[in-house]
Amino acid sequence: MTIGLKAGAWVCAVLIVTAAVLPRDAVAHHSFAVFFDTDSKLVKVTGVVREFKFSNPHGVVALDVKQGRKTIIWRAETNSPSILRRRGWSPSIIQVGETITIEGWPARDGTNYMRLRAATRANGDPIGTAPTPVKEK
Repeated sequence: MTIGLKAGAWVCAVLIVTAAVLPRDAVAHHSFAVFFDTDSKLVKVTGVVREFKFSNPHGVVALDVKQGRKTIIWRAETNSPSILRRRGWSPSIIQVGETITIEGWPARDGTNYMRLRAATRANGDPIGTAPTPVKEK
């Protein structure tokens, strides 16, 4: 009888922990349209790669972009590494110091931040597979 009570208590504890963790994970997943303006025109920026993080939950590309006499930093959020890999990306596909152009949806808050749609090398070659064309609204 004692074994049955211990097993029942263990199952109950597992269920309580699972119930406590699942809602947090469900809320953590969100559409990028919450942060990025998908109704506006796409933004294109060319600069020198300062950072490339190929990490979960989303990667980041940061560029030093010349604007007049000063340099500003633009950041682009990418998809997760698993999706990037399916699109031909790898952790070494972009190198710090390389000049690239990034295109994406601008941040709703007006900062120099975008959701990456596409990236191209200085010679115009796409980085990874080329995205599908955007349909005009």
